[in-house]
Amino acid sequence: MPVSAYDRIAGLYDAWSTGVVEDISFYVEEALASGGPVVELGVGTGRIAVPTALAGVHVIGVDSSAGMLAVCAEAGRAAGVADRLDLRRGDLRRPPVTERVPLVTCPFRAYLHLGSDAERLEALAAARALLLDGGRLVFDVFAPSDEDIEETHGLWLEREPGIFERADWDRAARTLTLSVRGDAGESSMTLWWLEPQRWQALLAESGFSVEACYGWFDRRSYDGGEDSVWVARK
Repeated sequence: MPVSAYDRIAGLYDAWSTGVVEDISFYVEEALASGGPVVELGVGTGRIAVPTALAGVHVIGVDSSAGMLAVCAEAGRAAGVADRLDLRRGDLRRPPVTERVPLVTCPFRAYLHLGSDAERLEALAAARALLLDGGRLVFDVFAPSDEDIEETHGLWLEREPGIFERADWDRAARTLTLSVRGDAGESSMTLWWLEPQRWQALLAESGFSVEACYGWFDRRSYDGGEDSVWVARK
């Protein structure tokens, strides 16, 4: 596999995302409700997978970054849950998983790394193939507000102490070029966003039935905000 943009920031990722905690309990609750095991696509450094494993659920974690997986493995060992984490390097569109599970998750907007509808449909079909009949896919994405774009475009902002982030938005292409830098590394990546209506259409085309679309991780109904959290059943 090609080198991931996340390999260059694996050493600072946890510090960069330390303030992102609101989704953890949501995904842990979903994992517990499923009974496990869970396939987590874009497992990263284990920000969600390790708490899920601590809750007693076995996690098969897939990520394209060898560096992020190494950090995740160490976090699992430190937390005493290495036996509940099965980490595999792979792509969202072709996860190296033969098991069938009741729940597949793709947290923290990882599907925004897919740059075309063809790639999105491939990834959704791959997730569906991993599910048992009646199993669920749960993921979150966003579409930025005009205010967010205007307040952040082209600016280096200190996200966490010593860690700076820059957002370069392209409204026409619907892309965000996100750059991050700190003492432990620097990198840049592109994200592609869609409106929720398009995600709903893609899920339907992939054979999913949408059970819920939340506006936040407290399960409030989606009412037009930036974030959307999807629960879809096979």
